[in-house]
Amino acid sequence: MQAYFCTFCVFLALTSPALAEDLGVIGPVHEILERDLIEVIQEKLRAMERTGDLAELESSYRRQVIDGIERPRPVAGISPSETNRTYFIDPTYTLERDVVDEHGRVLFKAGTRINPLDYAGLNKSLLFFAADDEDQLAFARRYLDEAAQPVKPILISGEPLALMRQWKQEVFFDQGGVLSRWFAITRSPAIVSQAGNRLRVDEIRP
Repeated sequence: MQAYFCTFCVFLALTSPALAEDLGVIGPVHEILERDLIEVIQEKLRAMERTGDLAELESSYRRQVIDGIERPRPVAGISPSETNRTYFIDPTYTLERDVVDEHGRVLFKAGTRINPLDYAGLNKSLLFFAADDEDQLAFARRYLDEAAQPVKPILISGEPLALMRQWKQEVFFDQGGVLSRWFAITRSPAIVSQAGNRLRVDEIRP
């Protein structure tokens, strides 16, 4: 496992401008061209071990991983809600191909329009908010305490693990903004809930 980690670290060092540095030429150039890539990597590893660069790179990589978990990259394109606004989303889509069961029988033909809410409802409201914004954070806490139905808190910025420890409950993060884009969220805090066979999105001014 350590060998795989070290090899990955070297690839990072060789490909990232921020981490790259001149380690010198190891052997004649024509020999490097003829050698197997793994052998070259192993020699780079040994060189980095001798200089202490490998340990430094491992430590730096660990810090980057931990930082990325503790504070993921904020979702871009979302600003604080300035007014209260409500809009609806129809999740209906058209099948591009037949849907068949394990025996090959057609369950739904291509071209069929399907609304997922006709088959499975949204059993929790989704609360999107920026934990870096004190007003949004305070609103989220109040809403979670007062909501009549279960709520799933979803951060678009901030530190989900720290907030989970503080609130002593599950807190999620919209990694890559996938959910925000699907629900067309451009303002926060925003609450997604089911309204019949549509999804309701409420932008709230905290």
